[in-house]
Amino acid sequence: MSISLKPLGNRVVVKPQEEEEITAGGIVLPETAKEKPQRGEVLAVGPGERNDKGDAVALDVKVGDKVLFAKYAGTEIKLDGEKVLILRETDLLAIVE
Repeated sequence: MSISLKPLGNRVVVKPQEEEEITAGGIVLPETAKEKPQRGEVLAVGPGERNDKGDAVALDVKVGDKVLFAKYAGTEIKLDGEKVLILRETDLLAIVE
Protein backbone atom coordinates (compact mmCIF):
# COMPACT_ATOMS: atom_id res chain seq x y z
CA MET A 1 0.00 0.00 0.00
CA SER A 2 1.45 3.37 -0.93
CA ILE A 3 0.84 5.83 1.86
CA SER A 4 -0.70 9.13 0.80
CA LEU A 5 -0.91 10.70 4.27
CA LYS A 6 1.70 12.93 5.87
CA PRO A 7 0.96 13.23 9.59
CA LEU A 8 1.48 16.58 11.29
CA GLY A 9 3.26 17.33 14.55
CA ASN A 10 3.83 14.33 16.80
CA ARG A 11 1.33 12.07 15.04
CA VAL A 12 1.99 8.69 13.44
CA VAL A 13 0.01 6.54 11.00
CA VAL A 14 -0.21 2.90 12.11
CA LYS A 15 -1.65 -0.12 10.31
CA PRO A 16 -3.26 -2.27 13.05
CA GLN A 17 -2.37 -5.95 13.09
CA GLU A 18 -5.62 -7.90 13.12
CA GLU A 19 -5.94 -10.63 15.75
CA GLU A 20 -6.61 -14.29 14.97
CA GLU A 21 -10.16 -15.07 13.86
CA ILE A 22 -10.09 -18.65 15.17
CA THR A 23 -9.60 -19.52 18.85
CA ALA A 24 -7.22 -22.23 20.03
CA GLY A 25 -10.25 -24.55 20.33
CA GLY A 26 -11.17 -23.96 16.67
CA ILE A 27 -14.08 -21.56 17.23
CA VAL A 28 -14.41 -18.89 14.54
CA LEU A 29 -14.98 -15.46 16.05
CA PRO A 30 -17.40 -13.01 14.42
CA GLU A 31 -16.24 -9.42 13.81
CA THR A 32 -18.22 -8.15 16.83
CA ALA A 33 -16.51 -10.56 19.26
CA LYS A 34 -12.94 -9.71 18.28
CA GLU A 35 -10.67 -7.68 20.52
CA LYS A 36 -9.56 -4.29 19.20
CA PRO A 37 -5.98 -4.65 17.98
CA GLN A 38 -3.26 -3.07 20.10
CA ARG A 39 -0.35 -3.90 17.84
CA GLY A 40 0.62 -2.51 14.47
CA GLU A 41 3.23 -1.24 12.04
CA VAL A 42 4.19 2.41 11.63
CA LEU A 43 3.46 3.58 8.05
CA ALA A 44 4.31 7.29 8.40
CA VAL A 45 5.56 9.71 11.04
CA GLY A 46 5.19 13.45 11.47
CA PRO A 47 8.07 15.89 11.89
CA GLY A 48 7.61 16.07 15.68
CA GLU A 49 6.58 18.74 18.15
CA ARG A 50 8.32 22.11 18.31
CA ASN A 51 10.43 23.06 21.33
CA ASP A 52 10.65 26.55 22.88
CA LYS A 53 13.17 27.63 20.22
CA GLY A 54 10.89 26.51 17.38
CA ASP A 55 13.00 23.49 16.40
CA ALA A 56 11.27 20.21 15.60
CA VAL A 57 12.00 17.44 18.13
CA ALA A 58 12.14 14.14 16.22
CA LEU A 59 9.88 11.24 17.22
CA ASP A 60 11.23 8.05 18.84
CA VAL A 61 9.58 5.82 16.21
CA LYS A 62 10.30 5.43 12.50
CA VAL A 63 8.52 3.94 9.51
CA GLY A 64 8.50 0.14 9.71
CA ASP A 65 8.62 -0.10 13.52
CA LYS A 66 6.26 -2.60 15.14
CA VAL A 67 4.49 -0.89 18.05
CA LEU A 68 2.00 -1.46 20.85
CA PHE A 69 -0.60 1.25 21.36
CA ALA A 70 -3.42 2.07 23.78
CA LYS A 71 -6.60 0.08 23.08
CA TYR A 72 -8.96 2.94 22.26
CA ALA A 73 -6.38 5.49 21.10
CA GLY A 74 -6.31 7.43 17.87
CA THR A 75 -8.65 7.99 14.98
CA GLU A 76 -9.48 5.11 12.65
CA ILE A 77 -9.81 5.89 8.94
CA LYS A 78 -9.96 3.89 5.72
CA LEU A 79 -7.09 4.40 3.29
CA ASP A 80 -7.14 2.50 -0.01
CA GLY A 81 -9.76 0.16 1.50
CA GLU A 82 -7.64 -0.69 4.57
CA LYS A 83 -8.08 0.50 8.16
CA VAL A 84 -5.30 2.69 9.55
CA LEU A 85 -5.00 4.66 12.77
CA ILE A 86 -3.70 8.18 13.24
CA LEU A 87 -2.23 8.37 16.75
CA ARG A 88 -0.21 10.81 18.82
CA GLU A 89 3.22 9.51 19.75
CA THR A 90 2.17 9.60 23.41
CA ASP A 91 -0.51 6.95 22.65
CA LEU A 92 2.24 4.52 21.65
CA LEU A 93 3.21 2.27 24.57
CA ALA A 94 6.27 0.43 23.24
CA ILE A 95 8.31 -0.59 20.20
CA VAL A 96 8.25 -4.36 19.71
CA GLU A 97 11.76 -5.68 19.02
